[in-house]
Amino acid sequence: MLRAISLLLFLLLPTFSFANSCSFSTFNMNFGAVDTLSGNRVNSTAAITVNCTGSPRQRILLCPNLGAGSGGASSAAARQMLSGSNPLNYQLYTDSARTVIWGSSTRADTTRSPAYALTLSPFGTGSRTITVYGTVLGNQTAVAVGTYLSSFSGSHTTFRYTTGTSCSSPAEIAAPTSFSVNANVAANCLVGVENIDFGTKGVLSANADAYGSVTATCTPGTTYTISLNGGTTNSAPSARKMSRGSEAVTYGLYKDVSRTQPWGGATTVAGTGNGATQVFTVYGRVLSQPTPSPGTYTDTVVVTLTY
Repeated sequence: MLRAISLLLFLLLPTFSFANSCSFSTFNMNFGAVDTLSGNRVNSTAAITVNCTGSPRQRILLCPNLGAGSGGASSAAARQMLSGSNPLNYQLYTDSARTVIWGSSTRADTTRSPAYALTLSPFGTGSRTITVYGTVLGNQTAVAVGTYLSSFSGSHTTFRYTTGTSCSSPAEIAAPTSFSVNANVAANCLVGVENIDFGTKGVLSANADAYGSVTATCTPGTTYTISLNGGTTNSAPSARKMSRGSEAVTYGLYKDVSRTQPWGGATTVAGTGNGATQVFTVYGRVLSQPTPSPGTYTDTVVVTLTY
């Protein structure tokens, strides 16, 4: 008689659990040269690189809180970089449209930090790159020349991660990092002019006066000079020529209302920028002289602002 017996084999495989660990590395944000006189915003970006290890296929929630930075903030809407005690307003955002301010749980006046999910691979590893979008705000003509900086470390970079479902989870783990935000405001000037019109004259038996202006808008603390060339005939400042064909009318341009200080290439006007538009009156005078034939007499003078 044959008897059969079955042998059952069991293999119990243990379930391994790994401690989750994440590290954050943040690159500096450099806005480069910022033209504060243009009134335009200047954009830049920085990258946060995250590397995590832990249990296979574990979902980890990343919570990178960004505080005000060492430069502080003038309000919830504007962080600041500093050059000495001089501020330059900027902001950090979570989106490329730069509409959602990057907040922190450590600042009561802002929203909380954004949350980013990272799922580990079957081997228990994972990485992700997060972009920080920055903008130097426009309309800051009063900002002085200098190199501006704000540093982020310690409480300003409270980067955390958790296996929970919210960045307010009590099981968050801190992961320190540091970076800086910087910009350079260089000396710059804008120049504008208002033309001079002596009007219509019958005979030139007496002096005829008129005036125009030159405007200068320069970054605060920027010193500059304004010169006027000799016009199309390269004449002396008080003996310029408005021409019509071969005929001319002699005139002069001056720095003062009494018309005693000629304004030319060597006799300049000087100023120091304050971020606002500064106006310099150009005083013109057509001297008493023999009257040429009727017509319109013109000259073109080049204004040069040197800073």
